[in-house]
Amino acid sequence: MESNDGGQAGRRKTRQTSSLTYAIDEPELQQIWDLTADERRVLLVVIGADADGTKHLVALDDAMSESELSWTELFEDLKKRGLHMPQLLIADGANGLWAAAGKALPNTRQQRCWLHKVRNVLDKLPEKQKPRVHTELRCIVNAPSETEARDRIEALAKTLQRDYPKAAACIRDDVDRMVTFYRFPSSSWKSLRTTNPIESIFASVRLRTEAAKRLRTGSSATYLVFKLVQRLSGSWRRINGYQSITLENAEAA
Repeated sequence: MESNDGGQAGRRKTRQTSSLTYAIDEPELQQIWDLTADERRVLLVVIGADADGTKHLVALDDAMSESELSWTELFEDLKKRGLHMPQLLIADGANGLWAAAGKALPNTRQQRCWLHKVRNVLDKLPEKQKPRVHTELRCIVNAPSETEARDRIEALAKTLQRDYPKAAACIRDDVDRMVTFYRFPSSSWKSLRTTNPIESIFASVRLRTEAAKRLRTGSSATYLVFKLVQRLSGSWRRINGYQSITLENAEAA
């Protein structure tokens, strides 16, 4: 991906780290700028956290779709640049991403974002049902154990099965990936169960680009996003519980 100054805006200018966790998402460029139809693209974004809990922008690249091929190319590029196999991959429910990660990062555990899951479930319910179900979903997310979380997932699905089967199916979908974070110390759970690091970053990016004029190409938009994210990175907080994860890894070794 060529930048305006002839450099690589995403793949080559991002920092390589000894990875602890990864969060991934694909915000659409058209949600940030009004690009023409033939420039409709997505951003493939990788945020990493090192052993000190510090977050880094590891990669940012634009693609025509969030396909398995697009993600495979990005992961393989990261490995060529010296990527250490991350312990955990946190992402939304994109099938292409999971398929690519399973092949390129076979030893990395996978956690599906609970924020996206909650949105997807509520989208399949009438307004009058949303407050109750939202409360139940929050209880599941904050369950003290994997066993209790699984039990609550099934219990909620059963209450919705007759009247709202699509919502019930959504709750039951991909349960194993929803509870991976329980394999890590409880002090880190808040940081490991959603893609909030990327969600919050791009909320700030959009606030800063509302006055931007229409850009001619997707690569120009991507480069501008990269510079904005780079500037915002100075205020990123460390992930929760990184000390416990690091200690656990040292003891396992």
